[in-house]
Amino acid sequence: MSKTSLFSTAKNFIAKHYGDNTGKMLIHTGVIGWVLSSLAQITAIVINDKIPTKQKMFLIPQEAADAGVNIASFYLITQSFQSVAGKLLRTGKWLPGGVRKYLSKQNIADKVGKADFNILKDIELPEKQAKQYKKFADGIDVIATTLGSILSCNIVTPIVRNQYASKRQKTNIARMNGKQQPAKQPIFNKKPSMKDFQSNIYPNFASSSLKI
Repeated sequence: MSKTSLFSTAKNFIAKHYGDNTGKMLIHTGVIGWVLSSLAQITAIVINDKIPTKQKMFLIPQEAADAGVNIASFYLITQSFQSVAGKLLRTGKWLPGGVRKYLSKQNIADKVGKADFNILKDIELPEKQAKQYKKFADGIDVIATTLGSILSCNIVTPIVRNQYASKRQKTNIARMNGKQQPAKQPIFNKKPSMKDFQSNIYPNFASSSLKI
């Protein structure tokens, strides 16, 4: 397949699936960005020879879990913002001035803004008002999606991820402690040395860098 043909195919796909829904495109491209970023991070850990294998066994699942939290948070929040905005537009709660003025003169004016009203199905707008509504709806869609992504990426996702990672780290450390520090039989008639004290207080895994 030539470059021109490939570009044309991609352009037609985007126009078909996202031409009337810019917000949806922003959500999907955002999710793709999170996925690629997470794959790059995991790949970097896998191919890094300076990271011990045992540490990789914890870091790789940790990065995968972080990716899941990031993607789920981003998608759910941005999708929720977009859905609420879409509902307000369809019911007529939010409308451009020209469309609102037109609807106020119709015999369905009392239905506009009600939960069961759908401007896309219950009325056929004239060409001028239809263009106004589409332009307004596209703008609101983008704004809602952008606000949702900002809230997700800068506030909600970091908080959720750090809380989850903190709990997971404690679990991993406890598991490592259980595996690497088997219970020692008590030694009678022997004074504990400073070395014994240090080995108990500062176990080997404490120096490992676990990313949160």
